[in-house]
Amino acid sequence: MGFDYTRLTHIHDYTITKYYSNRMNKKLLNATVWLALLTACSASRAQNGPTMGWSSWNTYGVNINESLIKQQADAMVSTGLKDVGFNHINIDDGFFGGRNTETGELIIHPIRFPNGLKTVADYIHSKGLKAGIYSDAGANTCGNMYNGDELSINVGLYNYDQHDADYYFKECGFDFIKVDFCGGDAAQNRQNLSLNPQTRYTAISQAIKNTGRDDVRLNVCRWNYPGTWVHDVAFSWRTTVDIYNSWNSVKGILAENLYLSAYCYDGRFNDMDMLEVGRSMTEEEDKTHFGMWCIMTSPLLIGCDMSTINSSTLELLKNEELIALNQDQLYQQAYVAAINNGCHILVKDIEELGGLKRAVALYNPSDTQKKVTLTFPDIDLSGNVSLRDVYEKTDLGTFSDKYEVTIPAHGTRIYVAEAEKRLERTRYEAETAYISDYQELKNNQTEKTGIYEAASYCSAGFKAGWLGYSEANDLLWRNVYSENGGDYTLSIAYICGESRNITVSVNGSKVKTVSCNSGGWSTVTKKNVTIQLEKGNNIIRLSNSSNWMPDIDYIEVNPVIPTSVDRVTDNISDSGRMYDLNGRVTDKGKIVIKNGNKILMR
Repeated sequence: MGFDYTRLTHIHDYTITKYYSNRMNKKLLNATVWLALLTACSASRAQNGPTMGWSSWNTYGVNINESLIKQQADAMVSTGLKDVGFNHINIDDGFFGGRNTETGELIIHPIRFPNGLKTVADYIHSKGLKAGIYSDAGANTCGNMYNGDELSINVGLYNYDQHDADYYFKECGFDFIKVDFCGGDAAQNRQNLSLNPQTRYTAISQAIKNTGRDDVRLNVCRWNYPGTWVHDVAFSWRTTVDIYNSWNSVKGILAENLYLSAYCYDGRFNDMDMLEVGRSMTEEEDKTHFGMWCIMTSPLLIGCDMSTINSSTLELLKNEELIALNQDQLYQQAYVAAINNGCHILVKDIEELGGLKRAVALYNPSDTQKKVTLTFPDIDLSGNVSLRDVYEKTDLGTFSDKYEVTIPAHGTRIYVAEAEKRLERTRYEAETAYISDYQELKNNQTEKTGIYEAASYCSAGFKAGWLGYSEANDLLWRNVYSENGGDYTLSIAYICGESRNITVSVNGSKVKTVSCNSGGWSTVTKKNVTIQLEKGNNIIRLSNSSNWMPDIDYIEVNPVIPTSVDRVTDNISDSGRMYDLNGRVTDKGKIVIKNGNKILMR
């Protein structure tokens, strides 16, 4: 059974054009699907980058009021934060005053917001900013559950989706809404409601669309990655439990988001929660916190009091070079390319897909300083590479092969690297792949859902496991790039203590089913399969629809080295792929592919 390409209707249109235009004659996509792809991409592009702004929750909880919100709007302008892109003032929980159950009317807290919500939204808009609001997918809000706010009973969207959407977005004019799930989770609410997240958030999304507003940003706050369905419902979604003002919290959130890059695409974003920058962590920890949120393309919602912000925090938050990485129009979340001396090396394209310029982060989560070596081929760059320190806004110079730096405990260094040559990526870690039915809300054993998990014996410290038993519990790399196409060796690095099968598919067509057994559940073994890639981006899929698959560490794709030689003649073009004598692709090689398994000597 081939992979359903309609699952990919939200890949960025640059990728679609580059990738799918080569496939139209092969009838892998029909005209309806093609149009859906382009329409979906155009709609998402209009939304622009991750949300930037301020939210009331981290510092104030439910203890908010009209004057405080207006004060923060004033501060966003006066501090210059608006000038660098922060433009949302989001009112979180605490403005509720109950609900008139006969009319359905929301009552706004008469003391905290005596002039109602529209007055505050209008004030925010008068400053040239956007206004955000809060609700819950259930009946009661988190403020009721955890802060004892009795006026937050029955004020959630449950049973009032369209009524409240009309109020928030048509009457008051809000531009953003964060929707919690305290009232929908039976373990956390007083009504013992056990609601289905997909059903509830889909209904809320539709209610917002029904208002006629197509510019409202819906943020799903389900405290874990809710499922691949969320991409078609929300603008952003929380991937972890709530952040708190501690390095351990930041470190934990980063650890979980290291393997979620495949779920951030086409202008829809993994939300690593609001920022704790400028509250009590060290300057180095704040730099890591903000810098990693930027390169991992998370929404940037300031959580400190902007009216009393200190100069070093303000300077960090106004770093336009870091912000540019966050707002880059490729919408990529940096992925882990390698680990060196216990430090994570993350990378992503910026400005141009497959171009010569990439953003790189060296992240040290440990409690001691580390010397890190950035080897340029690990991030698919070669030749002379120029580096710019984004924190310091300083050009470091040009380097070849590698760059070494010492990173303090809890520290991060972020660079923009520009190289002479872009290499084809050969290694694709399992934690950079997409699981079509991935979610973090159900037990993977009983529900047969794939997961990503730490594994010290794996190449970048993670693996994908509990795969198989359904068509959608697969592992999918959607961006396997080949400059010229041709025959490749696909090496699958797997872990398996018993005999299990993997079906390999490329671009929707089954290639082969292979049997695997590494002899132990902590032993990594490779299985090789010959595949054919087309010029441009390709999709490689591993699946087993009827039983468990092995755990997967990574895949590698390498061009097949030709096996025989023909002499070059004057009438034969030498414009094909070039190899050096070791079979590596190069622009200075001695060998040119003619066709099939034959080569032409220069």
